[in-house]
Amino acid sequence: MLYTENNALIRFYNSEILKIEPWGESSLRVRCSPEGRLSNKDRALTEKIDKCSAKITINEDFGEIVNGKIRATVDKNGRVTIYNQRGEIMLDEALRLQPLKAPARFFKPNHLGKYQLTMSFESNEKEKIFGMGQYQQEILNLKGCTLELAHRNSQASVPFYISSLGYGFLWNLPAIGEATFARNITKFKAESTDELDYLVIVADTPSEIERIYMRAVGHAPKMPEYALGLWQSKLRYRTQDELMGVARKYKELNIPLSVIVCDFFHWPHQGDFRFDYDYFPKPEEMTKELKEMGTELMVSVWPTIEFESESYKEMLERGYLIRNDRGPSNHTECFKPAVFYDTTNPEARKYVWEKVKRNYYDKGIRLFWLDEAEPEYMLYDFDNHRYFEGNSTEVGNVYPVDYAKGFYEGLIASGEEEPISLIRCAWAGSAKYGALVWSGDIMPTFEAMRCQVRAGLNMAIAGIPWWTTDIGGFDYGDPASEEYRELTIRWFQYATFCPILRMHGYQAPYIPAKEGLTGGGMCYTGGDNEIWSYGEKAFEIMKNHVFYREKMKPYLKSIMDEAHEKGNPPMRPMFYEFPEDKGCWDVEDQYMFGSKLMVCPVCELGQRQREVYLPNGKWKNVFTGEIYEGGKAITADAPIEYTPVYERL
Repeated sequence: MLYTENNALIRFYNSEILKIEPWGESSLRVRCSPEGRLSNKDRALTEKIDKCSAKITINEDFGEIVNGKIRATVDKNGRVTIYNQRGEIMLDEALRLQPLKAPARFFKPNHLGKYQLTMSFESNEKEKIFGMGQYQQEILNLKGCTLELAHRNSQASVPFYISSLGYGFLWNLPAIGEATFARNITKFKAESTDELDYLVIVADTPSEIERIYMRAVGHAPKMPEYALGLWQSKLRYRTQDELMGVARKYKELNIPLSVIVCDFFHWPHQGDFRFDYDYFPKPEEMTKELKEMGTELMVSVWPTIEFESESYKEMLERGYLIRNDRGPSNHTECFKPAVFYDTTNPEARKYVWEKVKRNYYDKGIRLFWLDEAEPEYMLYDFDNHRYFEGNSTEVGNVYPVDYAKGFYEGLIASGEEEPISLIRCAWAGSAKYGALVWSGDIMPTFEAMRCQVRAGLNMAIAGIPWWTTDIGGFDYGDPASEEYRELTIRWFQYATFCPILRMHGYQAPYIPAKEGLTGGGMCYTGGDNEIWSYGEKAFEIMKNHVFYREKMKPYLKSIMDEAHEKGNPPMRPMFYEFPEDKGCWDVEDQYMFGSKLMVCPVCELGQRQREVYLPNGKWKNVFTGEIYEGGKAITADAPIEYTPVYERL
């Protein structure tokens, strides 16, 4: 039976309900349940949308709905096909599976009382796919890839993509699952859900698709101007004197420092959400002096609650902790066993923020680093973890969204107008809560750097405009090594043209904690990681780029404002600005930073030249002043002093 209701096309057959409705400009939301009813869950689609009056036609066993440039049909078998305004097929449910008795929308009951869902579409082997979040691979075009829809340290599943065919697709389910973009089939799988939910957008350009998508899931807030310069961080400054000594040296060298970071284990216990005063005795004075230098202090917050924490008993009694369905209750162990607090519980979010406000914000700190945001379980045994909102297999990917949301709401209620939080993970809709994502504990190699170039662009397309990395990689690079110094120089040059320029890492030499200490004194640290830690040559190069970044601030502010107001990300694949140029759809190792600057990172040891593709028009090398005619590839010089960057004239 096909019918219309509240501007939607609905099919009901043998207890299955299928609903297709307009969801903003040239967009359709498709939902389906085998139980004859749909929930009222918004999931990522939380924003008020433009009211659209769809044109709906029903003729016997055939239905059609049109909303602007997008059209969907439902045939007598319930098969959904989606077209653009020119009648070209964008998405088509997989008909070939019908005689195999494996329908395109396949709900299989699971042991949790929900369904394992598989959604299959026909595949266009010439299609290119971009987005889907952050995966550690040297791949920008995801056609041919299989992706886990789950978060891990350095992996963030943000299931929105843009297709070269001219549509955008959001898998609007936070369930653990899998996406496959094969030559013969496109398939999405959710391990546990009660319904199917996806959004399709059709538009003429990638930028138009992105803007429509961001209106549906939420724009990033305004980026505060103080965040646009250099951020200094390492694992870890152990004392107030150590941190302040670094900040004072930047001041003495007249190098502007936007942010300095106080990393983990500055606390007595995980879950106390306060300084260990044995090591940070006067945080108000520290914050005040930093502000006088023009530097903001960011503090690390973990969602882990040690059994010995002052918060544990109360949070356990109130049901604010993630539960295990079986086995021991602890989820992780960093020195001592701990559990994760449940960010999907609104009361738990308020509880944590109240402690953070009292112990940090009220002492002048307004920037927070939300680490372990996946969350990072010892074992990713997803079906064992029970959240306020449901089992992790059904809702687990929303954890970082709610983590950021708790701090965003607290900061807004406290009077902040431009809140941001550095966070290690994201899902669709995270941007609206001021989530500044960094790419996790990546390796200190050129290979890892090449992965970050692709990851940052796919995160941008997936709707995460604020993104950064650990310059030089995280884990145990050696500043005394010439190879690592070159890597750090090249990475710093790349990061100068990322949304945030941020030093961080766990560098050699490893420095163990002294035995017998407690609280903040029980944690190890790494070697120096300031820009003067890599030798005089590296220092001069990085210092010059810090000042170039300072000179760029008006431009940086303009592209950050564009992300806030329109939804265009600062980092953009080449095709985003030049969709009519077929060559730009194949370029994976250079990108546009805003609409005017083209960045061509150097990601090979010893490389002093690289190939650059110049789209049509005139391009000026920002470091040499040379002007080039576009519409071709060139061999660009890439001396160690700079990476090729071109201004669009």
